[in-house]
Amino acid sequence: MKKLWGGRFEDKPSDITERISVSVHYDKRLYKQDIRGSKAHAEMLNKCGIISIEDFEQIKKGLSQIEDEIESGKFEFKRSLEDVHMNIESRLTELVGDAGKRLHTARSRNDQVATDTRLYIKDEIIEIKALLTDLISILVETAEKNTEVVMPGYTHLQVAQPVRFSHHMLAHAWALSRDLKRLLFALDIADSSPLGAGALAGVNYSTDRTITQKLLDFKSVNMNSMDCVADRDYMLDVLYFCSVCAMHLSRFSEEIILWSSSEFRFIRLSDKVTTGSSIMPQKKNPDLAELIRGKTGRVYGNMISLFTVLKGLPLAYNRDLQEDKESLFDSIDTIKLSIEAMIEMLKEMTVNKERMRQAVFSNYSTATDLADYLARKGLPFREAHEVSGSIVKFCETSGKDFFSLTLEEIKKFSDCFESDIVEILNPENSTERKLSLGSTSLSEVRKQIIELKNIIEKNR
Repeated sequence: MKKLWGGRFEDKPSDITERISVSVHYDKRLYKQDIRGSKAHAEMLNKCGIISIEDFEQIKKGLSQIEDEIESGKFEFKRSLEDVHMNIESRLTELVGDAGKRLHTARSRNDQVATDTRLYIKDEIIEIKALLTDLISILVETAEKNTEVVMPGYTHLQVAQPVRFSHHMLAHAWALSRDLKRLLFALDIADSSPLGAGALAGVNYSTDRTITQKLLDFKSVNMNSMDCVADRDYMLDVLYFCSVCAMHLSRFSEEIILWSSSEFRFIRLSDKVTTGSSIMPQKKNPDLAELIRGKTGRVYGNMISLFTVLKGLPLAYNRDLQEDKESLFDSIDTIKLSIEAMIEMLKEMTVNKERMRQAVFSNYSTATDLADYLARKGLPFREAHEVSGSIVKFCETSGKDFFSLTLEEIKKFSDCFESDIVEILNPENSTERKLSLGSTSLSEVRKQIIELKNIIEKNR
């Protein structure tokens, strides 16, 4: 088959040239954006007097037919035509003849590809935004249903201080709300039209790039024709969002894996989101959480891959840029799948309130409260810290916990202790002694819920 760019060549491409050049097997997913962009370009050409109204109408009709053929599965994507753009243009020429050949006037594949990928990113961001907002909403709902549940908070994966389970859920919600900001920043960067920039220098026609900008609902027009075709920053911003969001989902998945283990038993996952073992009948494995955690490495790799492709490219277009799409597509697919999986896990997750209560009562989680108690009695905090640590050591060596200590035993460590120390040692009271903004106290948790609900409403 004759190449659309083949006029200057005598020999046809070798098999390896064709095989290494082909991208239609993955970039065909851009067909909607390519057809939309081509319709807008044809309309601009007509409005600027470059093609006739008859040609424009034929082009528009032909492109609509091609879209129907693709969506019905009747369209044959040909490897010999390299990419989605050439496949569509070739079929258009078959359908409408010379009018189809005029479509590429005042346009290069370079600005065409950049337009398609920006449109694709804008479409995908709308879907990701909806999924991410749903996930944040489920976290807030889970928090709101469990505001009275107290659990151990951890540092170094060692019991640190009592926190509300709701506070822990909201910590993940806040992280994802920042991801939402990163996503919207990526949308803002992508929302600029490169169409009409040509190969790199502009075009030799009196076109109006603002026409296609408005038809394609771009916020602005890229002002430098070389930058238009060489820029892939907008993809990097999306890949950065995907990487950070995947990291947040992976950290949460790690906690879900730990919490659902028989050693923790803080939560129970639904049978719908777990799997069994082919040999061990008792197993209930948190596969979705493990897969989310595992896929994070792929997402990181995709970002580094594109950074590496771009790092040595001179302006403007180079064929290396064909390597930008597979990493983009894979990261977008992966982050959407991971968010959906997290939503499904959380929807039917059961919270084991009693087990969390047992854990927070059995690991000296109020040792800091004990030190603060002494500090309020006038003991310097460093001395209070040492006394509290000595009491923990005594409990460990004597097989006691804070709640089996008598007042006489505890007063041996300091005369400052009085009968009210019993209330101080109770983990369920600890959270309400946290007075700072953003703390784990009930009033601050409720403030967070209100603020996050406002963010959710704003992004619906």
